[in-house]
Amino acid sequence: MFGALLAMAMKARVEAVLNVGLRIPSIMLLEVLYRWDVSSFFQKIQRSSLNNNPLFQYKYIALYLHYVGYILSLVLLTLPRQHLVQLYLYVLTALLLFAGHQLSRDYVRGELDSGYEGPLYLEPLSMNRFTTALIGQVVVCTLCSCVMQTKQIWLFSAHLLPLVARLCLVPLETIVFINRFAMIFTGLEVLYFIASNLLVPYNLAKTAYRELVQVVEVYGLLALGMSLWNQLVLPVLFMCFWLVLFALQIYTYFSTRDQPPSRERLLFLFLTSIAECCSTPYSLLGLVFTVSFVALGVLTLCKFYLQGYRAFMNDNAMHRGMTEGITLLILAVQTGLIELQVIHRAFLLSIILFVVVASILQSMLEIADPIVLALGASRDKSLWKHFRAVSLCLFLLVFPAYMAYMICQFFRMDFWLLIIISSSILTSLQVLGTLLIYILFMVEEFRKAPVENMDEVIYCVNGTYRLLEFLVAVCVVAYGVSETLFGEWTVMGSTIILVHSYYNVWLRAQLGWQSFLLRRDAVHKIQSMPTASALQLQQHNDICSICFQDMKSAVITPCSHFFHATCLKKWLYVQETCPLCHGQLKSQLQPTSSPGATPQGTPPANQNPAEAEQEQGEPQVELDTEEDTEAKNTPPVKTSAEPELETDLLSGSLKIQPKECDVTAESSADPPGDLDGDGSCSTSDVHSSS
Repeated sequence: MFGALLAMAMKARVEAVLNVGLRIPSIMLLEVLYRWDVSSFFQKIQRSSLNNNPLFQYKYIALYLHYVGYILSLVLLTLPRQHLVQLYLYVLTALLLFAGHQLSRDYVRGELDSGYEGPLYLEPLSMNRFTTALIGQVVVCTLCSCVMQTKQIWLFSAHLLPLVARLCLVPLETIVFINRFAMIFTGLEVLYFIASNLLVPYNLAKTAYRELVQVVEVYGLLALGMSLWNQLVLPVLFMCFWLVLFALQIYTYFSTRDQPPSRERLLFLFLTSIAECCSTPYSLLGLVFTVSFVALGVLTLCKFYLQGYRAFMNDNAMHRGMTEGITLLILAVQTGLIELQVIHRAFLLSIILFVVVASILQSMLEIADPIVLALGASRDKSLWKHFRAVSLCLFLLVFPAYMAYMICQFFRMDFWLLIIISSSILTSLQVLGTLLIYILFMVEEFRKAPVENMDEVIYCVNGTYRLLEFLVAVCVVAYGVSETLFGEWTVMGSTIILVHSYYNVWLRAQLGWQSFLLRRDAVHKIQSMPTASALQLQQHNDICSICFQDMKSAVITPCSHFFHATCLKKWLYVQETCPLCHGQLKSQLQPTSSPGATPQGTPPANQNPAEAEQEQGEPQVELDTEEDTEAKNTPPVKTSAEPELETDLLSGSLKIQPKECDVTAESSADPPGDLDGDGSCSTSDVHSSS
């Protein structure tokens, strides 16, 4: 069973490799046809031969063949895999027959040069030539029969006729004629095979057109495009095509040079080779997909370095390398990369690749930032995990700054270069902020006790490097505006300035100001709440329901729930409700002692009477005074003459009948939901009561 599954997996892998590898020649043919300018070729012939060259008379035929080559390339690119394999087998058979013809011709030439017409066994050299030619022809015939899957081996044995004639002591002049007859016979066989299959391309095109029409009618044009994209595996196909083109370029360079290049020359060779391999739209697409796969590999390696195999369990679809490839394509199209000379293209390509590398580093930071912060906040004491996280952050801190420094050494500073290097500077600033927060988390861990103002410190650190990012963006915009006003004005430059001002200046300033207002409102809410006394905390005898830690100090919400002030403040950054009962805290935090305040027990004019009765049924939060403390320490005095009260809530569906109690002993320490009867309210009681 396992062997069968392994065989099926190997077969699927081989078919996938063949599906890509057999289509590369079609794209290579498209590349050659695009680079070959037929008109300029015939103009050179016209200038050199003064219209006497016969090739100039066939100019339009060559143009037609040029377009036919485009059509054949597209047909080869879109053929199904089964037909494509069969076509390559036919081509391989033709090549084998041509090799057999070459072996036969070389043998006949060798015999003519020797001039010996006697028996073969009497001349050792003639016997060696005969044996070698015979073995070669037998191998060719066997391979042709295997490729064509036929047992009629005589169909491919015409090139054995000169060998049989030499073995029969036929004169050498006659052997030359027999060799020509064998070649003509093989050519006639090939022509007969082509004629018998002449309608196959038409039938294939007809079937393909019918299937395409059905798919478009049923699923639509977009589904057809996605299906072709998946079947042809275009990203992998163009990547393999570009890698083959780049390897050929490197091989051509080293094969024509005797001395190895220096280190500086290697960098220039690398850039010029890439520039040579992106001079057409096809090679540019190949470079785009290659960069995408390289970025995907780097980001995957970054995830594996940080988390190991756990990184592939919840993979993020955003970090696929597509951003880097699309960035390269947009910059190449915008700058007209394929229309430049090789030297200019190499220098422009160095800047574009710098932008791509900066984008990869930013994606690595997006992967590493939550992992590093989570590792610092957790109690994981694995030194290897901390080393990997810190080492990657140090790399992301130093390498972008080094890249910005190096590119400033090669190019003159202008607005475009400032925009390019600003991304690297921002990456270093973000990594620095992440490292500082990680260090703060580790300091808090080593202290074995929570730092009271840790949230404020982290906010200050985040605010500092966000402010630095904002200042960098403002400097870039200011430099661009000054260059536009006092230098050369362009529509593209002004558009870039406007987009940069909106996304990197205005939106950042707006988000920062909103964050500041949220924190300020949260601080005001916390300051307006009463602080619980030691006796209230003792009677409460519970943990903070946000952090699940003991409470040595706490604030009391209007709904009589106890929380740490710092925990509740963090909660209020997100929403303005109580974490337990989800009551609105914003409307309840109003001052109660003011000249125009409404007396207690009297509902306001704009308030519903049912809501007023509900609020009267809830205990009020008050600060304990000395008289209250003394009243709590005295035995309760029951008022038996007091009638039983019933408060009808929710239209009589729920009635609350309070028990006999000491009126003077009720305080804010007894929260609603006292299910134990001892004056304390635990977290579980609140959840069960709600």
